[in-house]
Amino acid sequence: MNRKKNNLAVEGIDYTVIWLYGALVTIGILCVFMVEYKVGSNWIATFLGGKANYSKQLIFAGICALLATFILLTDSKIFTAFANLSYVVGILLMLATFVLGKNINGSKSWIPLVGGFNLQPAELCKIFTSLALAKFISRQEVDFSNLKSQLIAGIIALTPAALSILQHELGLALVYLSLLIAMFREGLPAQFLIIGSCFGILSLATLIVERDALTITLTILAGLIIFLAYRQVRKKQKLVTITAILSIWILCVGVQRFVVPYVFNNVLECYQSTRIYSMVGKDYDCSLNKKSNEKTTGKAARKPDDYNVRQSKIAIGSGGFFGRGFLKGTQTRGKYVPEQDTDFIFTSLGEAFGFVGCAIFLGLYFFFLFRIIRIAERQRSTFSRVYAYCVASILFFHIAVNVSMTIGLFPIVGITLPLISYGGSSLLTFTVLIFIMLRLDADRQMVLR
Repeated sequence: MNRKKNNLAVEGIDYTVIWLYGALVTIGILCVFMVEYKVGSNWIATFLGGKANYSKQLIFAGICALLATFILLTDSKIFTAFANLSYVVGILLMLATFVLGKNINGSKSWIPLVGGFNLQPAELCKIFTSLALAKFISRQEVDFSNLKSQLIAGIIALTPAALSILQHELGLALVYLSLLIAMFREGLPAQFLIIGSCFGILSLATLIVERDALTITLTILAGLIIFLAYRQVRKKQKLVTITAILSIWILCVGVQRFVVPYVFNNVLECYQSTRIYSMVGKDYDCSLNKKSNEKTTGKAARKPDDYNVRQSKIAIGSGGFFGRGFLKGTQTRGKYVPEQDTDFIFTSLGEAFGFVGCAIFLGLYFFFLFRIIRIAERQRSTFSRVYAYCVASILFFHIAVNVSMTIGLFPIVGITLPLISYGGSSLLTFTVLIFIMLRLDADRQMVLR
């Protein structure tokens, strides 16, 4: 009887995902080791000493392994039962950072714990938000084709994003936007995606094109569309069509001339605006930024950001096609790349194993995401499916933004590489996200709400 219960405890678990998870965590520890290793040091002693970052990451991995085992042995119904409560606790923890928070790298989003460790509630809140969003959408009385339900789901996803912005964690705030992918899977209209994409393109054009030139271009484009539409639409619809086109033109010009500059000069910090401008090869004048201090100038703020990306590109490029080899990277060993064990950990892979190694590594990630989506699509329960898509969305966003950030295709926003970057909060968050999904998948024949 006991033997049967033990078998049931692990029945239905997708062990392929577990092996992939273990491989990625191992690669992460080795990457941190490559960054922190000092020639001539007793690496075995430092690995066991608990003081070096790779030693701490190994400890974090051990803790996460125990936590993962506990999650797999937990009843799936507990995640639906406490989904809303956990979300409230997560929001309260994020609010607590404004009182108890510790300032790290300009971000007051950490709560200090015993033993010198720090907790970042915004990281943990990814788990709680995913559960709460899945709980809401899976309710029987919720019709997700209804605008009211879509707005409520949006509030659930964007509340922690707003708090992250107040904590000066723009990167984490953007992560919560990735939950829209899960909402699209459940029926969120494509118009939201189209409008969002148009806003993004218009914002990017505002940075690249001179302001008056862009206004003239938008005006000519609107006039051309009105001319073509006037000849095509029926007489009764002409006034409505022209009014709609003019309204969109006014909105676009307003966004371009007023909204975007206001966000960069009044909402974002000077260094954040500088990073975004530097991505498109432009200089940002920090004297326009209301949040910049008296000592900050455009050139002074831009230099560190350019330096980070430039050194990152040099490190990845120096790896060539096959890489320099394990522990043989000159940029990595020379500590030229800032934050190389966290946000720029991908550079150590690029330098050590080159293009081939990076391609294999990203292929591993791709297969990992493929398995998660496959898990999502085989769920009978809406709760489990939405949650699995939330996990896939968060992982995809982290991977895409982090890699793009290190090669200069995206501004530096402090996004970690899942299961690879150093940090207990990040590793803990992704471990819990993944293994809750595996626990729900093991009970995929059940209908959870």
